[in-house]
Amino acid sequence: MSRRAVIFGCGGLELTAREADFFRAARPWGFILFRRNVASPEQLRRLTRSLRESIGDPDAPVLVDQEGGRVQRLGPPHWPKYPPGRAYGQTTADPAEQRGLAWLGARLIAADLLAVGINVDCAPVLDVPAPGAHDVIGDRAYAASAEDVAALGRAAADGLLAGGVLPVIKHMPGHGRAMTDSHERLPVVNAPLAALAGDFAPFRACADLPAAMTAHVVYAAIDPERPATASKAVVERVIRGDIGFRGLLLSDDLSMKALKGDFESRARVALDAGCDVVLHCNGDMAEMQAVAAGVRALEGKSADRAEAALARIANGPEPFDAEAGRRRFAQAFEGLPAA
Repeated sequence: MSRRAVIFGCGGLELTAREADFFRAARPWGFILFRRNVASPEQLRRLTRSLRESIGDPDAPVLVDQEGGRVQRLGPPHWPKYPPGRAYGQTTADPAEQRGLAWLGARLIAADLLAVGINVDCAPVLDVPAPGAHDVIGDRAYAASAEDVAALGRAAADGLLAGGVLPVIKHMPGHGRAMTDSHERLPVVNAPLAALAGDFAPFRACADLPAAMTAHVVYAAIDPERPATASKAVVERVIRGDIGFRGLLLSDDLSMKALKGDFESRARVALDAGCDVVLHCNGDMAEMQAVAAGVRALEGKSADRAEAALARIANGPEPFDAEAGRRRFAQAFEGLPAA
């Protein structure tokens, strides 16, 4: 039986019987975890195993947002504290060394995640920050210039892939100009297309990467009414067209307040706009049931993209001396301000 074009969260540290029954019937493509789902390595391994068992797929995608800095779901005391994206450009003036550290940080994160059964990281952030914008992106951005964001983001994505973890670049086609937090309200960007080209640039430079997440942002120059997640114009003209992205396109979280309408229609609209898979994160059962009513089977080009994305990590991690890597990483950031 085919899986469906949705990723769901769950409520707590252990999968409940009700959740397992729902997932068995809903057949999501994968799952996403948050801090509410994380207590210890042993507990997390049990949870990821239970999630996969509920849909009968030992290799099903299990996602997490593990960027470092403010956005890190696995943290002390069981996992290291990683720096935010901006810190990589502050360690040294040598761009090659900056890229090497971005790769190393991501490679270490991949080792952490794979050890507990997580095989997809919603990172790196390729947004270019704009002066005066809301700090929802802020130091999550690798740099102030599109060129540096692309270079460091590419290095981080390569580090995750080397560690057997699928990267999901975000937030396509660019969240850096947003004056509000899309978790709370819908941002509207009124910049002309000529200015937006700089925001699109890192995504264009990394368009060959296997997976991306949309932004719940209105780009008035392209579609003045609908955010990228719900806009066929943005997906077709910009994401698939201008940027040239051919990989798996995930929506950002459907439960964010930037979106309007009931959850069934949110799911349907995002898929109709061109998202391959929709994401619902908070584990609320009533919302998940409504989302499930609005999604369809993962098939056709979307299924091909999903298969191609997972094929990038099918061979598992490359050889890596994690202990030596952690020592080098710690030395590089010694003396810098704490994240």
